[in-house]
Amino acid sequence: MKHKYIIVVLFLMVAGMQITWAQKMVVTKSDNTKIEIALSEVKEVTFEETEADPHEYVDLGLPSGTLWATCNIGANSPEEYGDYFAWGETDSKDDFDWRTYQYCKGSYGTLTKYCCDNSYGNNGFTDSLTELLNEDDAATANWGSEWQMPSKEQCEELINSDYTTLKWTWQDGVHIISKTNGKSIFLPAAGGCRDDGYSIDEDVIGFYWSRTLCSSVTYDAEFLGIFSREDYRDMFVSAHLRMCGFPIRPVRKQ
Repeated sequence: MKHKYIIVVLFLMVAGMQITWAQKMVVTKSDNTKIEIALSEVKEVTFEETEADPHEYVDLGLPSGTLWATCNIGANSPEEYGDYFAWGETDSKDDFDWRTYQYCKGSYGTLTKYCCDNSYGNNGFTDSLTELLNEDDAATANWGSEWQMPSKEQCEELINSDYTTLKWTWQDGVHIISKTNGKSIFLPAAGGCRDDGYSIDEDVIGFYWSRTLCSSVTYDAEFLGIFSREDYRDMFVSAHLRMCGFPIRPVRKQ
C-alpha cells in the first residue's frame, strides 16, 4: 500500500496553534543517525509499505561481513538441491551443453561475452568482463537486487579454516560452522554438472557457481566444491566449464 502527501505548507501544531515555520526536515533512523533535508528541496513525502524478503541469511562473523543465504536458488529448505544454472544464465534448464549455452555460438571457441582471450572469442571477440554483471547474475535475477552470486574470494573465505570449521553429514552434505559465533549454513551434495535432469554423483559431490570468471582459462568459471566419500572429504575452490549446470547459493550484496 502506498500513501502520498504533497507538502504545501509544513508547520507544527501544538494544542491547535500554529507555532513556527520549520526550515528543515530531520529524520532520525533506528540507529539514531540523523538525515537533514532542507524543505526547499522537498517536493513530496511518500510512505510505502515494502514486502519482507522471503529469503533467509546467516551472519557467520566472517571478516568481509558476507551474509550467506540458508538455501539454494529454487530450494525451500537447506537440504534441497534447488535449480541448476549454466554460468551467467539466469534461467534454469536441463540440457547443458555448449550448443545450448547463451554466451557462445555452439562451442567453447566461439564465446560472445565474458571472454578475455581472443583465441576463444567468436571471430576474435574479447571484453574486459571478469565478474558477472547484475543482468547475468542468477541470484539477482531470481531473488532481487539485494542478492548476488558469491565471488571467488567469498567462497575461499567461507571455507578458510581460520574462520569456519566443517561438519560432514555422510551422503547429505556439509555444515559450515562459524568459529566466531557458532552459526552455520548447510550445503547439500547436489552433484556435479547436471544434464537431462540428472546430476553426476549426487550425495557425493556438490559444485556451486561463483560470479567470477576463471583468470587463466576464459571458457571456465570459478566454483565452490564439496567432496564427501567415506575415506576422503574436502572443500575447495576451482574452475570448471561455464556451460555446466550447477546450483547457486546466493549472498547478500554489500
